[in-house]
Amino acid sequence: MPSRTLPRIAISLVLALVAATFLIGINETGYNQSASALNDIAEASKTRASLNRVLQHVLDAETGSRGYLLTGDPRYLEPYNAALAQLTEQLDALRLVYTNNADEYATLAQLSRNVQRKLAEMDLSVRMRKQGNEDAWKFVLMTDVGKEHMDAIREQAAKLIESSTARMDVSQRQVRRTLMLSRLGIGGVTVLGLLAFYLYLRQTTKLKLAGDRQQEALERERDLLERQVRERTASLAQLATHLQNVREEERGHLARELHDELGALLTAAKLDVARLKSRLGPQAGPEIAERLQHLTGALNSGIALKRRIIEDLRPSSLSNLGLTASLEILAREFSDRAALEVTCELEPVDLDEGQQLTVYRLVQESLTNVGKYAEAAQVEISVRDYDSFVEVDIKDNGKGFDVSQIRPSTHGIAGMRHRVEAAGGKLMVTSAPGKGTRIAAVMPKVAAAACA
Repeated sequence: MPSRTLPRIAISLVLALVAATFLIGINETGYNQSASALNDIAEASKTRASLNRVLQHVLDAETGSRGYLLTGDPRYLEPYNAALAQLTEQLDALRLVYTNNADEYATLAQLSRNVQRKLAEMDLSVRMRKQGNEDAWKFVLMTDVGKEHMDAIREQAAKLIESSTARMDVSQRQVRRTLMLSRLGIGGVTVLGLLAFYLYLRQTTKLKLAGDRQQEALERERDLLERQVRERTASLAQLATHLQNVREEERGHLARELHDELGALLTAAKLDVARLKSRLGPQAGPEIAERLQHLTGALNSGIALKRRIIEDLRPSSLSNLGLTASLEILAREFSDRAALEVTCELEPVDLDEGQQLTVYRLVQESLTNVGKYAEAAQVEISVRDYDSFVEVDIKDNGKGFDVSQIRPSTHGIAGMRHRVEAAGGKLMVTSAPGKGTRIAAVMPKVAAAACA
């Protein structure tokens, strides 16, 4: 930064500090004055409310006493007694408020005396009514004594309310003056702030332009990197799909080799053993017969193992019997091997050979995971056919797992997901500890060209 810009920056900082100090001072002054005025308003409002409650309690007491005098029903004495209890509390609170104001305290004293006189007059009427002195309480009721006391109470309460209102008006004017001072102060600070901002803006324009150019360069570099990542991700996905296809081709080739070569060897060996047994016949000793029987059993086990390996590498039932029968065979063999219940609900589906193999491998890998990890007692397999897609669902009642905590490669999920997505479908894994696991896939009936 050139040295000549330093004085301008210093001026901007000084102006900013002055403006901030001035604004803080105005805010503190305004806050203190406003807080004091608001406290006065709140106290005056509470005083007015207390005075109004005194009037209301007197009226409630008079209403209750008159109701009792006219009806003789003791229920009218409940609001009367409640008002009497509240009046004493309200008057005591008001005395604390007016302690420092002699004139208003004297008015309050007159109000208290008139309230006591009114209460005494009502108490006298009620007692005479309870004693059955009809003429006496009716005479008291018909006199103007109660009205005079009530008028005096209203007059003195009105004076006190008026003085409270006057204090509220003074406090409100104080708040308005404080707000006006704040407006003027904020206006002045705004001018200083705009000046400081103008000076600062001039100094930062060049830096902003340089920053914009640098940001544009960074965005171009980011876009280039994102494009390269997308291209390499697509290449990796294509490579993974190619490797998967090559793997299936190799497995198919190995399955054919095992079937043709090893199968022929094992079958020939089994036939030779059978010929030996038939030629030796009863002349063979017990040891030779036992050896031949053991050899026959070993060859049968080898042939069964060969068939199982071939089926795992490339299920012949998929080509010969179709997807539904292949899944039924796979489920039955897994149920026998794992000693758990497997139920199937399989609908015939119209998928090409590659998609059928994807569905078969998905169910096969899911059952393998159930046998290794799930500790389940029951598995449900369903294949449902819809107009444009096929839904595959494998559920177990095992121990489950936390889906958010698994690694990308855990339980072969990554391989299943890639296989399904490569065929244009979508894989969903739902599980929770203690609630089993569900693996669901949606496969389109016509795979996208890009996924072929």
